[in-house]
Amino acid sequence: MSDLDDQSGANQPQLEWRDGGIPVSTRFDDPYFSLSGGLAETRHVFLAGNDLPARLRPGFHVAELGFGTGLNCLALAQVAQMPVTMTSFEAFPMSRGQLEQAHAAFPELAALAVQLRTGWGQDVIQVGQVSLHLRIGDVADTLPAWPGRADAWFLDGFSPAKNPEMWRDEIMAEVGRHSAPGGTFATYTAAGQVRRALDAAGFEVQRRKGFGRKRHMSVGLLR
Repeated sequence: MSDLDDQSGANQPQLEWRDGGIPVSTRFDDPYFSLSGGLAETRHVFLAGNDLPARLRPGFHVAELGFGTGLNCLALAQVAQMPVTMTSFEAFPMSRGQLEQAHAAFPELAALAVQLRTGWGQDVIQVGQVSLHLRIGDVADTLPAWPGRADAWFLDGFSPAKNPEMWRDEIMAEVGRHSAPGGTFATYTAAGQVRRALDAAGFEVQRRKGFGRKRHMSVGLLR
């Protein structure tokens, strides 16, 4: 993988910074993490939603749609006490400088964030016990071509209302196809179309209490 800072500006996100350092995508008009507390949201939705860290074991594989600031990776690394793998799919990777500005909002993750930024552009980025693999490009191309299978999915793209392409039925079907037996997913959205697509992809889908002002979120277990 080439140095992500050398990618063309067209591939890097255009950002606005609001409310004390929260990055907002101007392309999708959506914040990268909750205005009510990004790290708390990650812990509630993606970690607890996949019953992590309780399920972690050597060789456990987390996959993610929407790397964004890397906050989910940092939160996972904070709780991982053994080697795990994470593969994240991202169409518009931030520059190292954009990551640094975003990470400033999470001082308790500072040491892990430095590891992430230091490895930025490498094929495998070591963040604590997490070996991170980034797949850059349109998820419609990169996910079907991926040979792996995940034990847990973080579905963290921008809102389905603002980024519908990432939540299409075909993409959710690929999530199911690339899940290991007993695989799970968690996502902040409870949109009916997304839940139906994940059900069709082979998951038993449930609604749970959402984070902050979001009434509901969704989790699922592969049948």
